[in-house]
Amino acid sequence: MKGLLVKDFKLMMLQKNFLLLILAIVIGMMVFTDDMAFPLGFLSFVVSLFTVSTISYDDFDNGNAFLFTLPITRNNYVIEKYSLGLLFGCIAWILATVLGIIATVLKGTLPITDLLLVSLIILPIMIIIQAIMLPFQLKFGGDKGRIAMIGAFGGLAIIALIIVKGANIIFDIDLVHILNTLPTVSMGLLVVIAVIVALLLLLISMKISLSIMNKKEF
Repeated sequence: MKGLLVKDFKLMMLQKNFLLLILAIVIGMMVFTDDMAFPLGFLSFVVSLFTVSTISYDDFDNGNAFLFTLPITRNNYVIEKYSLGLLFGCIAWILATVLGIIATVLKGTLPITDLLLVSLIILPIMIIIQAIMLPFQLKFGGDKGRIAMIGAFGGLAIIALIIVKGANIIFDIDLVHILNTLPTVSMGLLVVIAVIVALLLLLISMKISLSIMNKKEF
């Protein structure tokens, strides 16, 4: 699996100029705006999505057929993609959080505890996005995988909207207001639970991806 990680790292370094551009945009947003949530999420999500680009590279020109002639199992391939996504996503998340803390301290626009809470909320969302994204990409490949992912995220957005609106109409419960008024301690506990749930979903997603790859023909 080490060889696969090295291969994908070198592939991602081919796009280092784009990564540096993303980092420059994030720093610019933190310097010129008071909103720290968007740049934190933007850097974390974009870098974690680069895992998908390595799958597309592997699919290009029937590259997988050659790749699996090497001493690499399909299970190792899937585990490596999930490890790579989690590794780069977490590195980007940590970097974004550190930059956000520096910008917040220098500008004094937001309490550090609030920034850390926002950062912790972003972490499980990033993990869940990867859990949804990777099986679709492994199953459908480049263009079809992106279309399928858009459909999946659209479906999730509709489900979330139905839950929020349904709770408000049927039970007269404003879920958004409840979340906004939760004390920091309760919100912190909720975030920890969300991270645990997100990791469990990632494991389920990996099981699905292992099944997909073992049935796939090249």
